[in-house]
Amino acid sequence: MWIQCAVPDEPVLPDYGGACLSSVVPALFDRFEPEVPSWLPGPARGARQVVLLVLDGLGWQQLQADGAHAPTVAGGAGGPITSVVPTTTATALTSITTGRPPAGHGVVGYRVRVGGDGGVGDEVMNVLRWRTDAGDMRQRRPATAFQSTPPFGGLAVPAVTRTEFASTGFTAAHLAGARLVGWSVPSTLVVELRRLLDEAEPFVYAYYDGLDKVAHERGLGEYYAQELRTVDRLVGDIVDALPPGAALVVTSDHGQVEVGTSARLPGPDLLEAVVMLSGEGRFRWLHARPGATADVAAAAEAAHGDEAWVQTREQIVDEGWFGGPLSTEVAHRLGDVAMVARAPVAFLDPADTGETRLLARHGSLTPAEMYVPLLAWAKG
Repeated sequence: MWIQCAVPDEPVLPDYGGACLSSVVPALFDRFEPEVPSWLPGPARGARQVVLLVLDGLGWQQLQADGAHAPTVAGGAGGPITSVVPTTTATALTSITTGRPPAGHGVVGYRVRVGGDGGVGDEVMNVLRWRTDAGDMRQRRPATAFQSTPPFGGLAVPAVTRTEFASTGFTAAHLAGARLVGWSVPSTLVVELRRLLDEAEPFVYAYYDGLDKVAHERGLGEYYAQELRTVDRLVGDIVDALPPGAALVVTSDHGQVEVGTSARLPGPDLLEAVVMLSGEGRFRWLHARPGATADVAAAAEAAHGDEAWVQTREQIVDEGWFGGPLSTEVAHRLGDVAMVARAPVAFLDPADTGETRLLARHGSLTPAEMYVPLLAWAKG
């Protein structure tokens, strides 16, 4: 069973340009080159065909703690790499498919500000649902304008993902131009991958979200362990389906932290100078009233500095958390002050009612959330 780790003193920053999610697809595309990164697992190097399977919500620390439930996955060749900032699905998947850090693609969170230059017209958009309180944003905020970097270098890569995701704004943002192949149950995912490999596709992307769903709904106990067993069978079936010369590469977008009932609103005094909240529970952005950023940062540090890293947007950008400078448009998507949880807590936003029920969460820069596996298997 998963055991929560000690509260870290310092955040784990992504290894942009190195062993990081944003480097995985470029490294796999260059797998025939003589100089491949040392962190790329051996079975993937020089493989004639590669399947990249993203298992949403499988952190390296969770795999190490619960590896007995997933012996196939735990036995893959490779090791840990870093996710991106924040450690959330919308940002991490976009970094995987585009091969760029968040500063490069601009999908800088789960819930981000959209609108004008501040004040009137600003809204918070849920990137996974592509909605604000006003409704569907697919017409008002076209996904390919919001995120314009072509996934997979512009190649029409097959992307095997849940059928119901095909029409979403987020799919258009991180998989535009990919050849979507739908699945509704895990067995269909295996069949579709086998078919694509038999058709000699050189690179196939696939996505499975079961672990993340179970962790959010049930925590990291027996339900998560059972889902790990299911995932292990899924990976084993895909490995069995590999033709000679093909490799399966498995990674994840983020790890998890068990929060349970330790989710609450930020202190009321803190919210007096805040006009809106964005982000998510473990990476909560506070949007300050004009001229009040320093006051909000000081109040956040006083109220929550023992359980969160409190940083202004300028500090985060200067320290390279997003992997480079931000354009004016992308910077506007963020708040002014971030409370980045380092203890097993979450800071709620009253406008995001779905968050109150999550037992395990992610988004922050703790080792449990930041380190993810990069593992591989091959058929000779």
